[in-house]
Amino acid sequence: MNSNETTTLKTSSTRAQIRVDIRALRQQLTQPEQQYASSAISEKLAKHSHIIKANSIAVYLANDGELDLVDFIDWCWQQNKQVYLPVIHPFCKGHLLFLHYQPTTKLVSNKYGIFEPKLNVANVLPVNQLDVLITPLVAFDNQGDRIGMGGGFYDRTLANWHHQTKRQTRLQQLEAKQIKPFPIGVAHHCQKIAKVPVEPWDIRLPEILTP
Repeated sequence: MNSNETTTLKTSSTRAQIRVDIRALRQQLTQPEQQYASSAISEKLAKHSHIIKANSIAVYLANDGELDLVDFIDWCWQQNKQVYLPVIHPFCKGHLLFLHYQPTTKLVSNKYGIFEPKLNVANVLPVNQLDVLITPLVAFDNQGDRIGMGGGFYDRTLANWHHQTKRQTRLQQLEAKQIKPFPIGVAHHCQKIAKVPVEPWDIRLPEILTP
C-alpha cells in the first residue's frame, strides 16, 4: 500500500466494526512483511528529532499483529536511552504505569495475554517524566485521530498532556516548550482509513508514523 492510500471501509462502519476489519488486515501480514516493517519504523524513529533528544522513551510489545518495535527497542538500548513499557495499573482501573525495561527484565503475561514487566514500584517512572510515548493503535486517519483496542488506556494516559497542550500559549508554542511526554503513534500502512469516527474522550495525536 502506498503511504498516501487508505484502507476503504463502509462509510457506515462503527468503531467496533473498524476494529474487527483493521485487526484482521494486520493479522494477515506475513512474517517477512512484519520484519521489514519493524526495521523500517526503527530507522524512521531513530531520525526523529524528539527521539534523538529523548532520554526516556515508552514503547510497547507487539500483540495481535501490531507493528513490532523490537528493532527500535534494540536501537534505544544501543544508544543508552531508557526504555519503558506499559503495565496495567493494579488498583486504578483503565490506567497504565510505565516500568523500566532492560534486556534482563522479567516479563509476565497480563489479563489480555500481553507481556509486561513484573510490577515493581521502584521501576516506575511517572508519565509526565517520560520524554516520548510511542502509542499503539488499531486505525487512524490523516487528522491524527485514532481508534485503540477499546480500553481507553492511552486516552487516559495522555489526558493531562492534552489538557496542558490546549492551555499552551502561542508564545510557548513559538518557544517550542515541550509538554511531556510527546506522543507518537505508529502503525502499519493498512491501518490508515479515510476518517475515524471520534468520541468526546478521544485524544488526537500530533504525529502517526508508518514504515
